[in-house]
Amino acid sequence: MPGTAPEAGRGAAPRDRRAVAAERGRTAPTPQQRLARLARLVPAGNPAGPARTPFVLLVVVLLGSGLLTLLLLNAAVNQGSFELSELEKRTEELTDEEQALQQELDSYSAPGDLAEKARELGLVPGGNPAFILPDGTVRGAPSPVPEADPGTDGQGERP
Repeated sequence: MPGTAPEAGRGAAPRDRRAVAAERGRTAPTPQQRLARLARLVPAGNPAGPARTPFVLLVVVLLGSGLLTLLLLNAAVNQGSFELSELEKRTEELTDEEQALQQELDSYSAPGDLAEKARELGLVPGGNPAFILPDGTVRGAPSPVPEADPGTDGQGERP
């Protein structure tokens, strides 16, 4: 029909809300009415105050305790690091001491030094050894021990 208002649909021009509301028999809500309707949807009271404060305090306490724990762990790790470096230093000192003692022991057990120390104590080289077997026979030719140096008393000292 040529005299009717276009219907909302494809190709139809958008209509003003007030015009649509007027066709339905009511008027469009004013901004105050919309605000009042929205205010009914929001709970009464001040939700930002008491509801947020415990949550914020909880977050602050958790962050603070986390940072404190991290600080304590860091201090413990640093303490362990200092102890480790001290123990490594002590290990190096003990290793050096062990090597010095081993060199000293090797010097005492060198064949030339050992023979000289034995002569100073009045010891003489032994002859060929002889062994007594379980059946009572002797293996080897026993020989007498050579005389000690007549200038010593057998202890490496002169009388």
